[in-house]
Amino acid sequence: MSSHPRLLLRDDPGRSVPLDPRTPLSIGRDPASGLCLSQAQGVSRQHALVRVSRTRPGQWLLCDLGSANGTYLEGARLRDCRPLSDGDEIRLGLQGPVLQFRATAAASAGGRPAAPVVAQPAAGQLDFAGRSLPLDRIRSAYVRSRRRHPQAFSWWLLLCLGGLLLLPFPWLFWPLQLGALAGWILLGSRWEHLLEVTLQDGLAYRHRFDSLETALAHRNGIRKAMGPAPAAGRRP
Repeated sequence: MSSHPRLLLRDDPGRSVPLDPRTPLSIGRDPASGLCLSQAQGVSRQHALVRVSRTRPGQWLLCDLGSANGTYLEGARLRDCRPLSDGDEIRLGLQGPVLQFRATAAASAGGRPAAPVVAQPAAGQLDFAGRSLPLDRIRSAYVRSRRRHPQAFSWWLLLCLGGLLLLPFPWLFWPLQLGALAGWILLGSRWEHLLEVTLQDGLAYRHRFDSLETALAHRNGIRKAMGPAPAAGRRP
């Protein structure tokens, strides 16, 4: 297996394109594109670009090139370049083809733990967060990352403004300001990662993880259990 990351067509896993860190991969209907999808519905001539970050070597980025129908990473529309993780799904337009980003063989095999949340007690069933879900009813599995304390900046700002009342008393003012700053840094840097499994009828089930790597490993395990999507697309 190639040591380079690859992009795979989800509905045609046999078709894949290796990624070269020296050359960004362009995606679109243009015949000159590195990945040409001339017959794909909703794909622009120059739709998206996959390249290595200039500031973080080894980190791959997905960038939208001003496409008419948008580029979606894990269900969220891109507004700028976003980093890619192993197993991420890229959709070109709302109804366009879906690509999967696969890291190197070493990273895929040993970089992350197995996905213990995925258990199949019976054929066609998936245990997720204490519930048994039929595999054929699962539409998608995505990871959403968000700050655990999004109000941390507001709290810090209020404490700083309130601390101005203590300005004539520096032995109280400066400890309060330093404590507020430390609290903002500590709380503002904490993230949580929600693994969301959505069924065909729109019902969604979520499980929270502190580690992004663990959440991604569970997501990849669920997608593996689901198997390849049918030609018509089991997931939108």
